[in-house]
Amino acid sequence: MLTLSTVHESQKRISPFIYKTPLLRLNNLDEYLGCKVYSKLESFQRTNSFKVRGALNAAMSLPKDKLENGVITASSGNHGKALAYAATQLGTKAYVVVPETAPRIKVEGIRSFGAEIVFSIPSERFNVAKKLSEEKNLSFISPFDDYDIMAGQGTAGLEILEQLQDADYVVVPIGGGGLISGISTAIKETNPKIKVIGVEPAAVSRYTKSFAVGHPITLAPDSKSVADGLQTLCPGELNYPILEKYVDKIVTVEEENILKATKLFLTEGKLLAEISSCITLGAVLQGELKFKPEDKVVFFISGGNIGMDQFAKFENIDI
Repeated sequence: MLTLSTVHESQKRISPFIYKTPLLRLNNLDEYLGCKVYSKLESFQRTNSFKVRGALNAAMSLPKDKLENGVITASSGNHGKALAYAATQLGTKAYVVVPETAPRIKVEGIRSFGAEIVFSIPSERFNVAKKLSEEKNLSFISPFDDYDIMAGQGTAGLEILEQLQDADYVVVPIGGGGLISGISTAIKETNPKIKVIGVEPAAVSRYTKSFAVGHPITLAPDSKSVADGLQTLCPGELNYPILEKYVDKIVTVEEENILKATKLFLTEGKLLAEISSCITLGAVLQGELKFKPEDKVVFFISGGNIGMDQFAKFENIDI
């Protein structure tokens, strides 16, 4: 199970291998977002995303013999890079199944840590990974649907609580749900007064649509977004009830506002982050979230793996 205790245990386990990332006050963005803007910068984390927290915790929680046999995952990029890094630290081999559409910078990042890469069509990457795990006797480590993964990601929530004890809101991107599961558990079990809000692309709104009908659903295989790290088509089986319990609100953002937010973060916030991370700011620009000027709002920047080839997507977008 995922509990506050397992998140604290995870923090002790992985702390030698990760950075405690900065939480910055971004005054320049107050006028655009209508609140006191803070940013938790996992773009400064090892492997440049939060994913390394969960990947390390899950790998380190495996029995020794299973770890030695090797690990495998399916990933849009960041989790694969994180698991590849974890494998180098723990002395084992990693295999990563990535979609053919994965950004080049993420593929190169995975390869830089010596992992073996297998390409597949996006909708089949999990099936391919699970089949290979059986054939090669590898331990499959889910990007999100795993309590050890969630506990690892929750350590970012513990850091936020330490760095800004009087935060009013924490706004988090949602893909499969591993990140927000961990963060919301850590925050709500420590200080339930803090509101946790999830943001997902309108084009891949698996949680919004699932909650609307009262159970997890799977989106059409051709569902896709410019937020390449948030492409999972179905809520995680283990994640769904955690979000239902702890997350105060989930909103969706249209593609143009995701790109607008990415450009705003770079040009006015003076920080670079990947497109999927900036969706949280996009929710405010779109009017889905409105705050009071005195509210202290933490926008969770989940990663910074963005290449120059992706800048063209928002170059001509007006803020």
